[in-house]
Amino acid sequence: MPDSSNSNSQNAEMSNTPQSSNQPQKVEVVVASPSDGEVNILGELAIFMLRVVFSLFMIHHGLEKLQDPQGFADFVVGKYFPFLPGDPVVWTFLAGVTQVLCPIGLGIGILPRLSALGLLSTMVFAIYFHFADTGLEGFPLAVVENHNYAFELSAIYAVISLYFLFAGPGRLSAFKKPNKVTYYPNSKDN
Repeated sequence: MPDSSNSNSQNAEMSNTPQSSNQPQKVEVVVASPSDGEVNILGELAIFMLRVVFSLFMIHHGLEKLQDPQGFADFVVGKYFPFLPGDPVVWTFLAGVTQVLCPIGLGIGILPRLSALGLLSTMVFAIYFHFADTGLEGFPLAVVENHNYAFELSAIYAVISLYFLFAGPGRLSAFKKPNKVTYYPNSKDN
């Protein structure tokens, strides 16, 4: 026997929705969080450690640019990025500030996806710089003199940034979003 109280509340909800509206309805679905026993705490700790250590290394690169902005502007931005409008020192400061502020946001979990996007953008420029400077260096089969391809570290940082951009910061984050999915069903679904 169906529960009459449940069907009454569904009918009440349906009567409040406009039937003739051409606007798609917004539907929010809350995805159940796994219970405490189902959380992979080692996986979450690994994501947290990756996020924090990655952020600390990125801050180092930002401070390095801010310590000698004229040198970086002359030997990197001005030489390899002549297509950028304006003063190369301004671009150096933008990259340096991005590599200091975005890791703080990502490490703590404040706007982590936006922070990851900022870091990814600086790494795309870094990869371009290394390709323009040294090329592929025989990647992937060549053994290079310094044992590392020049673009290797930038590529690894870019992939880590891409991971956090798509996957988010994990559960151990200061501002964790609820597991809510919003979608607009087609009128055919109704």
